[in-house]
Amino acid sequence: MEIRELKVGDAYEVTPKILGDSRGAFLEWFRADRLQETTGRRLDLLQANASISRAGAVRGIHFADVPPGQAKYVSCPRGALLDVVVDIRVGSPTFGAWDTVLLDDVDRRGVFVSEGLGHGFMALEDDTMISYLCSAPYTPAREHGVHPLDPAIGIEWPTTGRNGAPLEPLLSTKDTEAPSLADAEQQELLPSYDAVQSFLASLRG
Repeated sequence: MEIRELKVGDAYEVTPKILGDSRGAFLEWFRADRLQETTGRRLDLLQANASISRAGAVRGIHFADVPPGQAKYVSCPRGALLDVVVDIRVGSPTFGAWDTVLLDDVDRRGVFVSEGLGHGFMALEDDTMISYLCSAPYTPAREHGVHPLDPAIGIEWPTTGRNGAPLEPLLSTKDTEAPSLADAEQQELLPSYDAVQSFLASLRG
């Protein structure tokens, strides 16, 4: 298993070693000890989610108030998706930056997203499934979003699916009505970089 930090700090791409033979394949898709070795903190599993999406579906950019926030370890058991992490921490040296990882049922990578970061994805084919291991339960009053098509962020969403068919972003009403990054900052919805770092330090302590 290889773990590397993305250009958005406190987010990591995890690439498992896949062992295959005539029967199929085996892999360790999550290792708490390896993640802790790299990040310096544990992921305490309090909720597990899954969603299934049609090609072009965009979910996010979502985040939760810190503390307690919600760290996520995401993977794609079926299909393919482009996973996106956005630095929404006000005062961060990479505020507004984003990075992507292709998650699919071939390479079977995962992404670990720490508390205080924005997360979203686009499904690249029908019936794509994403699984989430979460550090905190879903609490609607603490959950927020930033518009995934905000031109100021400038995420380069795919225009073709895994099979080469054209894609159009499909958003929920909630995500369509989400504020831009600038408006979310003005409304004081975004976490501060210093507060997030203080919280992460308490987890590492």
